[in-house]
Amino acid sequence: MNLNQLYYFKTLAELEHYTKAAEKLNISQPTLSHSIAAMEKELGANLFEKQGRNVVLTKYGRIYLFYVENALTQLELGKNQIERLITVGGGHVGLAYMTSVGTNFVPEIIAGFLDDPQNKNISFSCYEGNTKTLLYNLKREKYDLIFCSMVENESDVEFVPVYEQGLVVIVPENHPLAAKKKVAIQDICPYPLICYTKESGMRRIIDDLFTKAQIMPNILCQFEDVNSMAGLVAANQGIAIITDNPSIQNYNVVKLELDTAYSKRMVYLAYVVNRYLPPSVEKFKDHIIQMTNK
Repeated sequence: MNLNQLYYFKTLAELEHYTKAAEKLNISQPTLSHSIAAMEKELGANLFEKQGRNVVLTKYGRIYLFYVENALTQLELGKNQIERLITVGGGHVGLAYMTSVGTNFVPEIIAGFLDDPQNKNISFSCYEGNTKTLLYNLKREKYDLIFCSMVENESDVEFVPVYEQGLVVIVPENHPLAAKKKVAIQDICPYPLICYTKESGMRRIIDDLFTKAQIMPNILCQFEDVNSMAGLVAANQGIAIITDNPSIQNYNVVKLELDTAYSKRMVYLAYVVNRYLPPSVEKFKDHIIQMTNK
């Protein structure tokens, strides 16, 4: 059974006449008759019965029509959705990013894009996660574009540097380091460290900082997001190295400069190489690159 047969069946059920249905479908009457007979043979039930010069649905035909109409409606909705997504001037973008860029950077990029009247009909779905999860879902087509850290040995993913984030140290308000303006890695090592999980791109950067200083960090807890880390620091349970994020102003912590040559991390726009991007996604990708290269 194929899609044409379903349309033939639905049309015949509506018109209740083989000749009229064949004319509407622009096929011959024998072709229509053969198609309906093949459906009935496959289903093992008569779908129509004669009534004078017309045909009407049998009990089985009425049951089957209900499901055929629903199926064809869903297929049409799917077709319309695909057409909407690939239409220039409309469409949808699936965007995901690290939590640290969700407060300012991402909203500003999206707002700048939507300010152009030509983009007013493009919609967005936005998600947050760590770099490992973001890349996993990007490659499985859950997202169109992501903002993440650089990951080595990902030959099927293009990484474009777009945004540089500063790194800072946060400590409790009553902490011995709170009176300082700037601290070195050596100043941090005596205290429990609240850190990112190993799945986070930031964890690799922090591990590298301690490796270069030849110091073993005293990691107390690991979290995926900066808000949980700031909350535990505010609770006087340790200190943390994080990306400079406006959201930490909501916590009772003191922000200190990190005295190291490696006190920044690059955020990358990533997408799968050689994967088709709908016009809306391609347009947004170009907007990001253009805005961040200024």
